[in-house]
Amino acid sequence: MTGPVIAGAPGPGALALGRWTADTLGVPLIVAVVHPAPAALGSGRVDAEWVADRHRAAQRVLDEARDTLGDTAEYRTVASSSAAHGLHDLAEETKAVLVVVGSGQEGLGSTAERLLAGSGCPVAVVPGDLVEAPGGLGLIGVAYVDTPDGRAALEQAARLATGAGARLRLYTVVSEGSTPLPFLHDAERVFLETARETYEHSLAAAAASVPGVEADWRIISGEVVETLAGLDEVDVLFCGSRGYGPARRVLLGGVSARLLRTARRPVVVVPRSG
Repeated sequence: MTGPVIAGAPGPGALALGRWTADTLGVPLIVAVVHPAPAALGSGRVDAEWVADRHRAAQRVLDEARDTLGDTAEYRTVASSSAAHGLHDLAEETKAVLVVVGSGQEGLGSTAERLLAGSGCPVAVVPGDLVEAPGGLGLIGVAYVDTPDGRAALEQAARLATGAGARLRLYTVVSEGSTPLPFLHDAERVFLETARETYEHSLAAAAASVPGVEADWRIISGEVVETLAGLDEVDVLFCGSRGYGPARRVLLGGVSARLLRTARRPVVVVPRSG
């Protein structure tokens, strides 16, 4: 039995992407709202009343989600010290295949950042202004480099593309400063041309390695984060996490952290496969 997709409500974008992904992968959807757990050392009645009020507020959020999704999901409230901890614990308990959260009204938001710092499963972050489910363009993107992290992102993206009947496109962004210029010495020019040939070879091999999925690739010149964040031709963009740290954990590097704050489309950060 494959684990569920967890949509961390609130947010119409997280609900829409969560339902679409669960349907595509053929797995259950759990909509979860985290509320504060009673403090070990609290102020008695005041503390208990505040916790009860937060629980009622979480239940109202779930009721709104149920109005949107109906009986297509399971609905849970989770008591925890923080939203990130609650979603993390639920993901581990259920062996979730994906956790989906919204970026919120204030940028990425502390919940998404804390959840991403060490999650054992892929985490999707949906831009706050995105409310519709993907699928219209049928194109899933992968920010690809030929490393264990890049290959892990490709593997997860291919699984979603297979279920959705979508196309797959791999992107490698080459810094504008790496573009050969007329005044470069011959040795520098050869080095840069060789590097581009290496990118082309690894991209072609990676695209060909995905069975049953129509896949192509692009090499784009530009600033890495800005270029990836501006990709509005894709429904979802997959990227790997930092290439070191605990196995099977998401560790945000500089590129992925900045990308999550500026991307126009949902970004799925995949744990390293180590």
